[in-house]
Parts: sequence; C-alpha cells; structure tokens
Amino acid sequence: MDFTFTPQQEAFRQELRSWLSTHVPPESGQLRHLQPQASPDDLKFLKDWQKTVYEGGWAGVSWPKEYGGRGASLVERMIFDQEMAAHKAPGLMNVLGLEIVGPTIITHGSEAQKQRYLSKILSGEEVWSQGYSEPNSGSDLGSLQTRAEEDGDDFIVNGQKVWTSLANYADWCLLLVRTNPDAPKHQGISALLVDMKSPGVTIQPLRTMTGESEFNEVFFEDVRVPKAQLLGEKDHGWRVIITSLMFERQGLGFYFTFAMQRTYQDLQQEIRAETRYGEPLKDAPTVRQRMAQAYIDSEVLKLNNYRALTKLLRGTPPGAEGSIAKLHWAESNQRLQELAVDIQGPYAQLYQDGSNGYWQYGFVRSKANTIEGGTSEILRNIIAERVLEMPKGR
Repeated sequence: MDFTFTPQQEAFRQELRSWLSTHVPPESGQLRHLQPQASPDDLKFLKDWQKTVYEGGWAGVSWPKEYGGRGASLVERMIFDQEMAAHKAPGLMNVLGLEIVGPTIITHGSEAQKQRYLSKILSGEEVWSQGYSEPNSGSDLGSLQTRAEEDGDDFIVNGQKVWTSLANYADWCLLLVRTNPDAPKHQGISALLVDMKSPGVTIQPLRTMTGESEFNEVFFEDVRVPKAQLLGEKDHGWRVIITSLMFERQGLGFYFTFAMQRTYQDLQQEIRAETRYGEPLKDAPTVRQRMAQAYIDSEVLKLNNYRALTKLLRGTPPGAEGSIAKLHWAESNQRLQELAVDIQGPYAQLYQDGSNGYWQYGFVRSKANTIEGGTSEILRNIIAERVLEMPKGR
C-alpha cells in the first residue's frame, strides 16, 4: 500500500483547501452536529450550503463529468472527505441523493431519468429519501411486502415503510416494492422513483432519543406512480438494491472515518484545557488510557478503509469485508462519545452546557450507530460467514 499522493492529487487537495477556507460558513464550528430536523432555519442553512458547494463545482465530486460531477478518482474522493472534516464544513443536506440515489440512477436509469433528476440532486433543489425497511423487513430486506400493481401506464402502490431518513423533508423517494408476489423471495422486487407529494403518501415522523424526527414511517395508499419512473427492469430490483448498498458503503466509509478523527481532535482539545482537583485532566491515567485506545481505534478504521480502497483501485469489486469497517466505526464511535460525557462528570446531564450540547447529542445519537446501516449482530454474521468462511449458525 502506497501512502504517498501524486502531484495531481495534491493539486486537487490544495484547490479544495483554498475553496473551503473562503466558503465554509464561520458559524459551522458551533454547528458540528447540525441536523435538518432541528429547525426551519437549520434546514435553510443546510440547503444554502449545498447550493454553495454545487455552484463551486464540488457537489457530487466523484460523479462522472457528463452528469455534473468532477469525475474525481476514488483517492480524490477520500481527500474531499478528509478536507471537509478538517475544515469543519457542514454535511450536505441531500446526502442520500448524492451518495446513493444519484449514483444508482447513473448506473440503472434511463437517459430521460438522468436528465430529469441528477442536476436537481446535485444542487439540493430536490431532496431524496430511501424507502427500503418495513416493520417486518429490516435486516431481511428480501421479505418486503409493499405492493405495486400495474394499472395502465401506472403502478398502484400500497404498503408501509419505516426508519425512512429525511422522509419528512424529501421531495422524492427511491422505493422498493414487490411487483410479483409469486416470485421467489429475492425476485419479483422493483425500484420506483416516487414523488413524495403524490396523493396517498402519508408521513409520520418518529421522535428519537435526541428529540429529533430523523426517521419516519411512510404509508402508501393507492399511490399512482407512472411506469416511466421504474428504475431498472421490472421484477429485477434486487440488482438496484445491491448497487445502492454498494454506493452507500463506498461513499460514506471515509466520511465516517474522518468525522470520527475530527471528533477525537475536538475531545483532545477539551481535555488539554481541563483540570480535575487542581491537576491537568490530560495526565489522569484512565483518561490517557482511554484516549490512547480511541486513537488506536481511529487509526485502525482509517487503515482498514485504505485497504478496501487499495482493492478497489486494483479492480476488485467491493465485497463483504466492507462490513468490518462499518462494525468497527459504530462501536468505536460509541466508546469515544461515552468517554466524552464521562469526563464531563455531573455536567454531562446538562444538554446546553458550555459545549452547546455537542457531546450530549453525540453520545445519545451514537446509540443508533450499531443499528443503522446494518446491525452489529448481522454484520458479525456476514464477517464470520463471508469473510472468515465459518460455518453458518443454526
């Protein structure tokens, strides 16, 4: 593995650094956990920021140039995530559209669909969600029951989705439906591009531990979806699912890696400024040990992602080993956030403390890390069976 960067890659980094240094909003440092669910003002802030990134030519940095991206290489995409984290730039509002839906449309969509949707995903004009999980079909996505029946030039959709991120702000949804109930479990599934303002779509936000409604239930009752909005082939939506999940792991792996490193650095600064019983907190043996472990965790996560990137650069398609990085990040981030509130002592119980609730929010939100994007239990099974080639459990 070569850890050096080419002159072209270093030029890319310097151009990005120069742009970020003059365009990242000054208040971003105080909004490190900004979520679009927080308030209408926060939502506008994030949309304005994505528009700024789009106009600067940095949205969809790894998308092909013919579809509005920069055509950046995988290494340059990693550099982009690293510099965004280093400059404490806000996340992009339309993250699901940019990282998952857009690349999936580029892969499976018709030319008309690409022309209709891609530019508005990049600019943030249209926000996207994903309609995958159902009340009885989460980890076992192949068992989904939301139905789509043909009626002339339309599909009629009936069913329910749950844990749908950003549904209450989304304009569109990449929706998985069953179009052939008699087909085997992983067949007879199709992917539809659904207008969330369609009659018959009902959204019920779910309030989480953070006090936000990051996730939602979505109900579909006789919703008409034109057949022109079928993504890929009818009854072959499992291919679309696999593509979207591949883009999710590939697109967000380094983002989480560098976000965790930034969190570690923020905590390191606070520890160096704190004292306990008249002694520097940084000299406390237990704090030093836990911070050392957090540093090791973040470096191991980075190196595992480098290893995965190296395989991709050599032409090897992403495989089950991607579950290792997600599992490691989820549990390492939970330990880091727990350390942050532990060192605050009784003040950790106050949400609006001197750090603006940054650590309290991060601690509570991190509890979802081992559930979202594949539970740790499922990921361990995948690693055991498909990476280590251990026998399946009963």
